[in-house]
Amino acid sequence: MKNHIVFLLFFCLCGTIGAQVEVTPEDSALVVQLLQKAKTERGDEPRMIYFGKQFLGLPYVAHTLENGDREHLIVNLHGLDCTTFVETVAALSLCDSYDQRTFKDYCQWLTTLRCRHGKMTDYTSRLHYFTWWGEDNERLGLVCQVYDPQVFVETQTIDVYYMTTFTKYYKHLKSNTQFVKKIGEYEKASKGQKFRYIPKRLLNMPQSSALGVIHDGDIISILTSKKGLDTQHIGIAFWEDGKLHLMHASSLYKKVVMDKTTFFDYEAKQPSHIGIRVYRGVKF
Repeated sequence: MKNHIVFLLFFCLCGTIGAQVEVTPEDSALVVQLLQKAKTERGDEPRMIYFGKQFLGLPYVAHTLENGDREHLIVNLHGLDCTTFVETVAALSLCDSYDQRTFKDYCQWLTTLRCRHGKMTDYTSRLHYFTWWGEDNERLGLVCQVYDPQVFVETQTIDVYYMTTFTKYYKHLKSNTQFVKKIGEYEKASKGQKFRYIPKRLLNMPQSSALGVIHDGDIISILTSKKGLDTQHIGIAFWEDGKLHLMHASSLYKKVVMDKTTFFDYEAKQPSHIGIRVYRGVKF
């Protein structure tokens, strides 16, 4: 039944977004429902917070984008990981910002956010490392990096090579040397880039301090000391009682949560996490 649904959506939508779409009828209807509801319910709440709350309690599910043998747009609102959660919320926020309320509008924005230069071609067009995601969407004018020299006091030097070193963990790289070669070229192009970040020791500062440069709804990229990677987790920032917290699809809680633990305390328990970079929606 699932393959039949994908087939139908391909013929309905490929002329608009240029890609086959895998989605259940329930999820496509939910997109439209959420966008219509936002017109009257959101008020002044930041879009990333408002739409993020719509998924609280949703199960954490990893590897939802690895279905099939060919790259295609997968829309899955019944199970999210940290990246698909942020992308889903950002795509809904962009639709709402432009008063675009159809499922096709949502698919177009999701493709733009998820793929290099906003165009889906094959597996290598997906923005697999979050450094690529931030850089590409900043180039498109959709996000900007947040910065304040008082708290962004450390520098991350990019050296990503995890995907091409551990191809056995990636379904589409196991038997496709051309994909491995292309991903490797992108990895090499990123090497040596430098980005300022907030070390996790400063995340206990109050909202009234320089840390207040982070706003409700900003996208948080949690950096890692693990070799070959740049980012280990992402989520959405929110403040509560003057303390920074994270809304995210959590593998620990197995669901989407507005974490009651402060971000500082959460990070203190993650030895491989070194700090954060921050992105803000420009268009949403």
